[in-house]
Amino acid sequence: MSVRTLPLLFLNLGGEMLYILDQRLRAQNIPGDKARRDEWTEVDRKRVLNDIISTMFNRKFMEELFKPQELYSKKALRTVYDRLAHASIMRLNQASMDKLYDLMTMALKYQVLLCPRPKDVLLVTFNHLDAIKGFIQDSPALLHLVDETFRQLLEIYGGLPAGEFHLIRQTLLTFFQDLHIRVSIFLKDRVQNSNGRFVLPVSGPVPWGIEVPGLIRMFNTKGEEVKRVEFQHSGNYVAATKEGSFELYGDRVLKLGTNMYSVNRPVETHMSGPSNNLASQTQQSVAPPNPLAKEELNFLARLMGGMEIKKPGGPEPGFQLNLFTTDEEEEQAALSRPEELSYEVVNIQATQDQQRNKELARIMGEFEITDQPRWSTSKGDDLLAMMDEL
Repeated sequence: MSVRTLPLLFLNLGGEMLYILDQRLRAQNIPGDKARRDEWTEVDRKRVLNDIISTMFNRKFMEELFKPQELYSKKALRTVYDRLAHASIMRLNQASMDKLYDLMTMALKYQVLLCPRPKDVLLVTFNHLDAIKGFIQDSPALLHLVDETFRQLLEIYGGLPAGEFHLIRQTLLTFFQDLHIRVSIFLKDRVQNSNGRFVLPVSGPVPWGIEVPGLIRMFNTKGEEVKRVEFQHSGNYVAATKEGSFELYGDRVLKLGTNMYSVNRPVETHMSGPSNNLASQTQQSVAPPNPLAKEELNFLARLMGGMEIKKPGGPEPGFQLNLFTTDEEEEQAALSRPEELSYEVVNIQATQDQQRNKELARIMGEFEITDQPRWSTSKGDDLLAMMDEL
Protein backbone atom coordinates (compact mmCIF):
# COMPACT_ATOMS: atom_id res chain seq x y z
CA MET A 1 0.00 0.00 0.00
CA SER A 2 1.34 3.40 -0.98
CA VAL A 3 1.52 6.15 1.66
CA ARG A 4 1.15 8.76 -1.13
CA THR A 5 -2.37 7.77 -2.21
CA LEU A 6 -4.59 9.73 0.17
CA PRO A 7 -4.17 13.23 -1.40
CA LEU A 8 -5.01 11.89 -4.87
CA LEU A 9 -8.03 10.00 -3.56
CA PHE A 10 -9.34 12.99 -1.63
CA LEU A 11 -8.87 15.55 -4.42
CA ASN A 12 -10.37 13.36 -7.14
CA LEU A 13 -13.38 12.35 -5.08
CA GLY A 14 -13.82 15.99 -4.06
CA GLY A 15 -13.75 17.02 -7.70
CA GLU A 16 -16.44 14.48 -8.57
CA MET A 17 -18.55 15.72 -5.66
CA LEU A 18 -18.36 19.29 -6.96
CA TYR A 19 -19.33 18.15 -10.48
CA ILE A 20 -22.46 16.45 -9.14
CA LEU A 21 -23.48 19.28 -6.82
CA ASP A 22 -22.98 21.85 -9.57
CA GLN A 23 -25.14 19.81 -11.96
CA ARG A 24 -27.92 19.36 -9.41
CA LEU A 25 -27.85 23.00 -8.30
CA ARG A 26 -28.06 24.15 -11.92
CA ALA A 27 -30.96 21.78 -12.55
CA GLN A 28 -32.87 23.17 -9.58
CA ASN A 29 -31.87 26.77 -10.17
CA ILE A 30 -34.62 29.39 -10.06
CA PRO A 31 -34.07 32.97 -11.34
CA GLY A 32 -33.32 35.27 -8.45
CA ASP A 33 -36.33 37.53 -8.97
CA LYS A 34 -38.72 34.54 -9.04
CA ALA A 35 -37.22 32.35 -6.33
CA ARG A 36 -38.97 31.73 -3.06
CA ARG A 37 -36.94 31.69 0.11
CA ASP A 38 -36.68 27.88 0.09
CA GLU A 39 -35.51 27.62 -3.56
CA TRP A 40 -32.07 27.81 -5.12
CA THR A 41 -30.70 30.74 -7.08
CA GLU A 42 -27.51 31.21 -9.07
CA VAL A 43 -26.07 33.20 -6.16
CA ASP A 44 -26.75 30.27 -3.83
CA ARG A 45 -25.07 27.85 -6.24
CA LYS A 46 -21.90 29.91 -6.38
CA ARG A 47 -21.92 30.39 -2.62
CA VAL A 48 -22.23 26.65 -1.99
CA LEU A 49 -19.39 25.80 -4.36
CA ASN A 50 -17.15 28.56 -3.00
CA ASP A 51 -17.73 27.50 0.60
CA ILE A 52 -16.99 23.84 -0.12
CA ILE A 53 -13.89 24.64 -2.19
CA SER A 54 -12.50 27.03 0.44
CA THR A 55 -12.97 24.30 3.07
CA MET A 56 -11.54 21.59 0.82
CA PHE A 57 -8.37 23.53 0.01
CA ASN A 58 -7.79 25.01 3.46
CA ARG A 59 -4.02 25.40 3.93
CA LYS A 60 -3.79 23.58 7.24
CA PHE A 61 -6.02 20.84 5.91
CA MET A 62 -3.83 20.38 2.83
CA GLU A 63 -0.62 20.35 4.88
CA GLU A 64 -1.93 17.49 6.99
CA LEU A 65 -3.39 15.67 4.00
CA PHE A 66 -0.10 15.62 2.08
CA LYS A 67 1.84 13.97 4.91
CA PRO A 68 2.73 10.34 4.03
CA GLN A 69 0.04 8.11 5.55
CA GLU A 70 -1.90 4.99 4.73
CA LEU A 71 -5.49 4.97 3.54
CA TYR A 72 -8.09 4.42 6.20
CA SER A 73 -11.52 2.84 6.05
CA LYS A 74 -14.33 3.84 3.74
CA LYS A 75 -16.34 4.89 6.80
CA ALA A 76 -13.73 7.44 7.84
CA LEU A 77 -13.45 8.94 4.35
CA ARG A 78 -17.22 9.00 4.00
CA THR A 79 -17.37 11.02 7.23
CA VAL A 80 -14.92 13.55 5.80
CA TYR A 81 -17.06 14.07 2.68
CA ASP A 82 -20.23 14.28 4.74
CA ARG A 83 -18.68 17.17 6.66
CA LEU A 84 -17.32 18.72 3.46
CA ALA A 85 -20.68 18.59 1.66
CA HIS A 86 -22.26 20.43 4.60
CA ALA A 87 -19.62 23.16 4.75
CA SER A 88 -22.12 25.63 3.29
CA ILE A 89 -25.79 26.59 3.45
CA MET A 90 -26.65 23.34 1.63
CA ARG A 91 -28.07 20.37 3.53
CA LEU A 92 -28.39 16.78 2.24
CA ASN A 93 -30.44 14.08 3.90
CA GLN A 94 -29.04 10.58 4.39
CA ALA A 95 -30.40 9.10 1.16
CA SER A 96 -29.10 11.97 -1.00
CA MET A 97 -25.70 11.83 0.70
CA ASP A 98 -25.52 8.08 0.07
CA LYS A 99 -26.34 8.64 -3.58
CA LEU A 100 -23.80 11.46 -3.88
CA TYR A 101 -21.02 9.32 -2.41
CA ASP A 102 -21.94 6.35 -4.63
CA LEU A 103 -21.68 8.51 -7.76
CA MET A 104 -18.35 9.94 -6.62
CA THR A 105 -16.73 6.59 -5.90
CA MET A 106 -17.94 4.78 -9.02
CA ALA A 107 -16.86 7.62 -11.31
CA LEU A 108 -13.36 7.66 -9.85
CA LYS A 109 -13.11 3.86 -9.90
CA TYR A 110 -13.90 3.90 -13.63
CA GLN A 111 -11.29 6.61 -14.26
CA VAL A 112 -8.56 4.72 -12.39
CA LEU A 113 -9.40 1.50 -14.26
CA LEU A 114 -9.10 3.28 -17.62
CA CYS A 115 -5.83 5.11 -16.94
CA PRO A 116 -3.51 4.11 -19.84
CA ARG A 117 -0.52 4.12 -17.48
CA PRO A 118 -0.33 4.49 -13.70
CA LYS A 119 1.23 7.96 -13.86
CA ASP A 120 -1.87 9.22 -15.65
CA VAL A 121 -3.68 9.13 -12.30
CA LEU A 122 -1.92 12.46 -11.76
CA LEU A 123 -3.38 13.81 -15.02
CA VAL A 124 -6.85 12.76 -13.82
CA THR A 125 -6.22 14.79 -10.66
CA PHE A 126 -5.11 17.79 -12.71
CA ASN A 127 -8.28 17.57 -14.81
CA HIS A 128 -10.35 17.76 -11.62
CA LEU A 129 -8.37 20.74 -10.35
CA ASP A 130 -8.64 22.52 -13.71
CA ALA A 131 -12.42 22.14 -13.57
CA ILE A 132 -12.56 23.30 -9.95
CA LYS A 133 -10.70 26.46 -10.96
CA GLY A 134 -13.42 27.01 -13.55
CA PHE A 135 -16.01 27.11 -10.75
CA ILE A 136 -14.18 29.92 -8.93
CA GLN A 137 -12.96 32.17 -11.75
CA ASP A 138 -14.35 35.22 -9.96
CA SER A 139 -12.55 34.47 -6.67
CA PRO A 140 -8.78 35.18 -6.89
CA ALA A 141 -8.19 34.12 -3.27
CA LEU A 142 -9.68 30.67 -3.87
CA LEU A 143 -7.83 30.34 -7.17
CA HIS A 144 -4.60 30.96 -5.29
CA LEU A 145 -5.42 28.16 -2.83
CA VAL A 146 -6.06 25.67 -5.64
CA ASP A 147 -2.84 26.73 -7.42
CA GLU A 148 -0.93 26.11 -4.18
CA THR A 149 -2.30 22.58 -4.10
CA PHE A 150 -1.30 22.20 -7.75
CA ARG A 151 2.27 23.11 -6.87
CA GLN A 152 2.31 20.70 -3.96
CA LEU A 153 1.20 17.91 -6.27
CA LEU A 154 3.92 18.78 -8.78
CA GLU A 155 6.56 18.93 -6.06
CA ILE A 156 5.62 15.62 -4.43
CA TYR A 157 4.45 13.51 -7.38
CA GLY A 158 6.34 15.04 -10.31
CA GLY A 159 9.51 13.10 -9.64
CA LEU A 160 8.06 9.81 -8.41
CA PRO A 161 9.30 6.70 -10.28
CA ALA A 162 6.95 4.56 -12.35
CA GLY A 163 6.95 1.85 -9.70
CA GLU A 164 5.52 4.22 -7.09
CA PHE A 165 2.68 5.19 -9.42
CA HIS A 166 1.99 1.48 -9.99
CA LEU A 167 1.66 1.10 -6.23
CA ILE A 168 -0.59 4.18 -5.97
CA ARG A 169 -2.91 2.83 -8.67
CA GLN A 170 -2.98 -0.59 -7.03
CA THR A 171 -3.86 1.02 -3.68
CA LEU A 172 -6.73 2.95 -5.28
CA LEU A 173 -8.09 -0.15 -7.01
CA THR A 174 -7.89 -2.11 -3.76
CA PHE A 175 -9.92 0.63 -2.07
CA PHE A 176 -12.63 0.42 -4.77
CA GLN A 177 -12.58 -3.30 -5.51
CA ASP A 178 -15.75 -4.26 -3.57
CA LEU A 179 -17.90 -1.41 -4.89
CA HIS A 180 -20.23 -2.48 -7.73
CA ILE A 181 -22.93 0.20 -7.86
CA ARG A 182 -24.80 0.67 -11.12
CA VAL A 183 -24.84 4.22 -12.53
CA SER A 184 -27.23 5.15 -15.32
CA ILE A 185 -24.67 7.13 -17.33
CA PHE A 186 -22.34 4.14 -17.43
CA LEU A 187 -25.19 1.71 -18.15
CA LYS A 188 -26.49 3.84 -21.03
CA ASP A 189 -23.00 4.15 -22.50
CA ARG A 190 -22.60 0.37 -22.10
CA VAL A 191 -19.39 0.68 -20.14
CA GLN A 192 -20.97 -0.99 -17.11
CA ASN A 193 -22.77 -4.33 -16.88
CA SER A 194 -26.03 -4.88 -15.04
CA ASN A 195 -24.07 -6.40 -12.12
CA GLY A 196 -22.21 -3.12 -11.58
CA ARG A 197 -18.88 -4.26 -13.05
CA PHE A 198 -17.16 -2.13 -15.67
CA VAL A 199 -16.45 -3.18 -19.26
CA LEU A 200 -12.86 -2.34 -20.15
CA PRO A 201 -12.13 -1.52 -23.81
CA VAL A 202 -9.75 -3.55 -25.96
CA SER A 203 -9.18 -0.76 -28.47
CA GLY A 204 -8.11 2.85 -28.61
CA PRO A 205 -4.84 4.74 -28.02
CA VAL A 206 -2.06 2.91 -26.25
CA PRO A 207 -0.16 4.62 -23.39
CA TRP A 208 2.30 7.36 -24.32
CA GLY A 209 5.69 5.87 -25.26
CA ILE A 210 4.24 2.41 -25.97
CA GLU A 211 4.11 0.87 -29.45
CA VAL A 212 0.93 -0.47 -30.96
CA PRO A 213 0.76 -4.25 -30.32
CA GLY A 214 1.24 -6.63 -33.23
CA LEU A 215 5.00 -7.11 -33.45
CA ILE A 216 7.40 -9.40 -31.56
CA ARG A 217 11.15 -8.69 -31.72
CA MET A 218 13.76 -11.30 -30.85
CA PHE A 219 17.33 -10.48 -29.80
CA ASN A 220 20.52 -12.47 -29.44
CA THR A 221 22.87 -12.48 -26.47
CA LYS A 222 24.61 -9.39 -27.84
CA GLY A 223 21.39 -7.39 -27.84
CA GLU A 224 21.10 -7.43 -31.63
CA GLU A 225 17.70 -7.87 -33.21
CA VAL A 226 17.67 -11.11 -35.17
CA LYS A 227 14.02 -11.75 -35.97
CA ARG A 228 10.60 -10.10 -36.18
CA VAL A 229 7.25 -11.86 -35.97
CA GLU A 230 3.93 -10.17 -36.54
CA PHE A 231 0.74 -11.41 -34.87
CA GLN A 232 -2.94 -10.63 -35.14
CA HIS A 233 -4.85 -9.08 -32.25
CA SER A 234 -8.52 -8.47 -31.75
CA GLY A 235 -8.20 -4.80 -30.79
CA ASN A 236 -8.06 -1.64 -32.85
CA TYR A 237 -5.13 0.19 -31.28
CA VAL A 238 -3.59 3.51 -32.28
CA ALA A 239 -0.46 5.27 -31.09
CA ALA A 240 -0.83 8.17 -28.64
CA THR A 241 -0.37 11.48 -30.45
CA LYS A 242 1.28 13.29 -27.53
CA GLU A 243 1.78 13.16 -23.78
CA GLY A 244 -0.49 15.12 -21.50
CA SER A 245 0.97 18.17 -19.78
CA PHE A 246 2.02 17.83 -16.14
CA GLU A 247 2.56 21.59 -15.82
CA LEU A 248 0.40 24.06 -13.92
CA TYR A 249 -1.26 25.07 -17.18
CA GLY A 250 -1.39 22.91 -20.28
CA ASP A 251 -3.23 20.40 -22.41
CA ARG A 252 -3.82 17.28 -20.32
CA VAL A 253 -4.78 15.32 -23.50
CA LEU A 254 -6.38 12.67 -21.26
CA LYS A 255 -10.11 13.31 -20.81
CA LEU A 256 -10.55 11.13 -17.72
CA GLY A 257 -11.46 13.29 -14.74
CA THR A 258 -13.29 15.94 -16.74
CA ASN A 259 -16.90 16.82 -15.95
CA MET A 260 -19.16 14.12 -17.42
CA TYR A 261 -22.23 15.94 -16.06
CA SER A 262 -21.75 18.98 -18.27
CA VAL A 263 -24.28 17.40 -20.63
CA ASN A 264 -27.64 17.53 -18.88
CA ARG A 265 -28.81 13.97 -18.39
CA PRO A 266 -30.17 12.17 -15.31
CA VAL A 267 -27.76 10.21 -13.16
CA GLU A 268 -29.14 7.38 -11.09
CA THR A 269 -27.48 4.74 -8.95
CA HIS A 270 -28.78 1.22 -8.52
CA MET A 271 -27.46 -1.36 -6.11
CA SER A 272 -26.58 -4.67 -7.74
CA GLY A 273 -27.47 -7.76 -5.79
CA PRO A 274 -24.18 -8.89 -4.21
CA SER A 275 -23.47 -12.47 -3.32
CA ASN A 276 -23.18 -13.46 0.30
CA ASN A 277 -19.42 -13.66 -0.05
CA LEU A 278 -19.19 -10.18 -1.59
CA ALA A 279 -21.53 -8.76 1.03
CA SER A 280 -19.38 -10.13 3.82
CA GLN A 281 -16.22 -8.72 2.23
CA THR A 282 -17.87 -5.33 1.78
CA GLN A 283 -19.06 -5.25 5.38
CA GLN A 284 -15.51 -5.90 6.56
CA SER A 285 -14.11 -3.06 4.48
CA VAL A 286 -16.91 -0.53 5.05
CA ALA A 287 -17.89 -1.09 8.65
CA PRO A 288 -14.97 -1.72 11.01
CA PRO A 289 -15.98 -3.33 14.32
CA ASN A 290 -15.14 -0.21 16.28
CA PRO A 291 -15.49 3.09 14.36
CA LEU A 292 -14.02 4.99 17.32
CA ALA A 293 -10.84 2.93 17.39
CA LYS A 294 -7.63 4.81 17.98
CA GLU A 295 -6.41 4.85 14.37
CA GLU A 296 -9.79 6.05 13.13
CA LEU A 297 -9.92 8.83 15.72
CA ASN A 298 -6.36 9.89 14.96
CA PHE A 299 -7.14 10.00 11.24
CA LEU A 300 -10.23 12.12 11.69
CA ALA A 301 -8.48 14.31 14.22
CA ARG A 302 -5.66 15.03 11.79
CA LEU A 303 -8.07 15.90 9.01
CA MET A 304 -10.85 17.67 10.90
CA GLY A 305 -9.61 18.42 14.38
CA GLY A 306 -12.83 17.40 16.14
CA MET A 307 -15.46 19.33 14.25
CA GLU A 308 -19.12 19.37 15.18
CA ILE A 309 -21.61 20.49 12.57
CA LYS A 310 -24.29 22.86 13.77
CA LYS A 311 -27.80 22.81 12.44
CA PRO A 312 -28.60 25.86 10.34
CA GLY A 313 -30.62 28.32 12.32
CA GLY A 314 -31.47 31.94 12.71
CA PRO A 315 -33.00 34.07 10.00
CA GLU A 316 -31.24 32.27 7.14
CA PRO A 317 -31.91 28.52 7.29
CA GLY A 318 -29.88 26.09 5.19
CA PHE A 319 -31.18 25.03 1.79
CA GLN A 320 -32.12 21.38 1.20
CA LEU A 321 -30.71 19.75 -1.95
CA ASN A 322 -32.30 16.53 -3.15
CA LEU A 323 -30.41 14.27 -5.57
CA PHE A 324 -33.58 12.35 -6.38
CA THR A 325 -36.28 13.33 -8.85
CA THR A 326 -39.18 12.57 -6.51
CA ASP A 327 -39.71 11.92 -2.81
CA GLU A 328 -40.97 8.42 -3.62
CA GLU A 329 -37.75 7.61 -5.45
CA GLU A 330 -35.75 8.85 -2.49
CA GLU A 331 -37.70 6.72 -0.01
CA GLN A 332 -37.34 3.65 -2.21
CA ALA A 333 -33.57 4.16 -2.48
CA ALA A 334 -33.23 4.41 1.28
CA LEU A 335 -35.25 1.23 1.81
CA SER A 336 -33.51 -0.82 -0.89
CA ARG A 337 -29.94 0.10 0.04
CA PRO A 338 -28.08 -2.94 1.45
CA GLU A 339 -27.25 -2.60 5.12
CA GLU A 340 -23.57 -3.33 4.54
CA LEU A 341 -23.29 -0.22 2.34
CA SER A 342 -25.13 2.12 4.68
CA TYR A 343 -22.90 4.66 6.34
CA GLU A 344 -23.52 6.01 9.79
CA VAL A 345 -21.63 9.23 10.32
CA VAL A 346 -19.13 9.04 13.15
CA ASN A 347 -19.74 12.01 15.43
CA ILE A 348 -16.75 13.03 17.52
CA GLN A 349 -17.20 15.23 20.55
CA ALA A 350 -13.91 17.01 21.02
CA THR A 351 -14.27 17.57 24.77
CA GLN A 352 -15.00 13.95 25.56
CA ASP A 353 -12.27 12.68 23.27
CA GLN A 354 -9.68 14.91 24.90
CA GLN A 355 -10.51 13.39 28.25
CA ARG A 356 -10.41 9.85 26.90
CA ASN A 357 -7.32 10.10 24.79
CA LYS A 358 -4.41 12.35 25.67
CA GLU A 359 -2.72 11.58 22.38
CA LEU A 360 -5.78 12.73 20.45
CA ALA A 361 -5.88 15.94 22.46
CA ARG A 362 -2.23 16.58 21.67
CA ILE A 363 -2.83 16.08 17.94
CA MET A 364 -5.83 18.38 17.97
CA GLY A 365 -3.92 21.04 19.87
CA GLU A 366 -1.15 21.10 17.27
CA PHE A 367 -3.52 22.41 14.63
CA GLU A 368 -5.25 25.14 16.59
CA ILE A 369 -4.76 28.64 15.22
CA THR A 370 -6.25 31.90 16.28
CA ASP A 371 -6.59 33.56 12.87
CA GLN A 372 -10.09 34.37 11.74
CA PRO A 373 -11.28 32.72 8.50
CA ARG A 374 -10.51 34.73 5.40
CA TRP A 375 -13.71 33.63 3.70
CA SER A 376 -16.95 33.55 5.59
CA THR A 377 -20.57 34.14 4.87
CA SER A 378 -23.57 34.63 7.02
CA LYS A 379 -24.74 31.17 5.96
CA GLY A 380 -22.77 27.98 6.58
CA ASP A 381 -19.71 29.59 8.14
CA ASP A 382 -19.81 27.25 11.17
CA LEU A 383 -17.83 24.44 9.52
CA LEU A 384 -15.62 26.90 7.67
CA ALA A 385 -14.55 28.41 10.97
CA MET A 386 -13.88 25.02 12.46
CA MET A 387 -11.95 23.83 9.40
CA ASP A 388 -9.81 26.95 9.63
CA GLU A 389 -9.02 26.00 13.22
CA LEU A 390 -6.96 23.10 11.90
